[in-house]
Amino acid sequence: MPTGAPCAPWRPIRGVHPISIPGTKPVPQAVPQGPAGPQPKGWSLAASGIAIVAFTAFLALAWSAVSTLLLVFAGILLGVFLDGLTQLLGKVMPAGRGLRLSLVSLALAGFSLSVIAFGGATVMQQGRDLGQTVASQANTVRDRLKDYGIDVPGLTAPAKTDSPNKDASDAKQQKSGGLAGLASNAMESPGSILSDAGSVLGPAASVVIALFSALGNVLVIVFLGLSCAADPGSYRDGAVRFVPPRHRARARALLDGMGETLRHWLFGQLITMAVIFLCTWAGLSILGIGGALILGIQAGLLAFIPTIGPLIAGLVIVLAALASGLTAVLGAMGVYLAVQTLESYGLTPYIQKRALDIPPATIFAGQLVLGVLFGLWGIALALPLLAVIKVLLAQLYIEDTLQEDARA
Repeated sequence: MPTGAPCAPWRPIRGVHPISIPGTKPVPQAVPQGPAGPQPKGWSLAASGIAIVAFTAFLALAWSAVSTLLLVFAGILLGVFLDGLTQLLGKVMPAGRGLRLSLVSLALAGFSLSVIAFGGATVMQQGRDLGQTVASQANTVRDRLKDYGIDVPGLTAPAKTDSPNKDASDAKQQKSGGLAGLASNAMESPGSILSDAGSVLGPAASVVIALFSALGNVLVIVFLGLSCAADPGSYRDGAVRFVPPRHRARARALLDGMGETLRHWLFGQLITMAVIFLCTWAGLSILGIGGALILGIQAGLLAFIPTIGPLIAGLVIVLAALASGLTAVLGAMGVYLAVQTLESYGLTPYIQKRALDIPPATIFAGQLVLGVLFGLWGIALALPLLAVIKVLLAQLYIEDTLQEDARA
């Protein structure tokens, strides 16, 4: 190379590491951009649109079938309860799961049938008398309020017919003519046969249809509960299979956490309902108020629905006590307040602290929202639904996303 000729710039040979010379600056090497390995391709516009449409259709389908979904959730609750009893029996009886579940189911069925057999007549009689008493006292309260210029439409009595003979003749004529016209109407419009049958049979058809509907719902809940309690692990593993493999351990822990929370809440709620029933029954029986047994039963059952249920139970108790005088009303209100104080400050803080710790205002707001969205099912299942939502937020958002302790 001639002296004084410009030197060509030094370039590293591919595959050969440059030698660092003391006193010189290292040559910067090109750093590859992005992580190594194959990169997933982004979704196309068509795929994104299809996904949005599919998700929207899923939400619309869930909204239209929300009553069925809540019925399935009630069956899962029964399955969680039966599974908890089966596990408790396993601590004192080392037998197979199928045998323990069969013993638990037979014990519950026998208890229910015995209650119906020995106390069903008394409960029905007291329920009939209580219904008449509450209706009579509601009319009395309505008249008193009307004297002060306050009109309550919900307490209005049913309208009386002016001509009973005319109504009876019309009903007889409808019955005689309706049976003949039912077949012709069915031939013309088969879809109207149920409405025609309802018009012919009158209130009996509504009662029968409502009875079959309630019985069908009970059978669905019992079947789902027994199926879930028979092999809960298979249902859990089947749901986990829809989760990507790297998240399956977390999904399994999440489902186990929801099941444990619901199980603790159910057992605590049943204890609370039993205590409320016994205390209300004993207190009203001592006061000599008629229908104490049925009032205690309805107070215990309505305790399943927080905030709203106890208010309805208290209103029924006060209306039933009006027939026995002012002293009975004051005594019934005292019993109701004492039971609610025991439930609010004694039972719930100690029994439900491990299972569910949600402020009362949050529970009431959740009941309002779920009641507006889903009706009576939403109000009845508001607390277990809030329990599931709490577990989801605690584990998926607070622990996994925020990296904080959910118990803090």
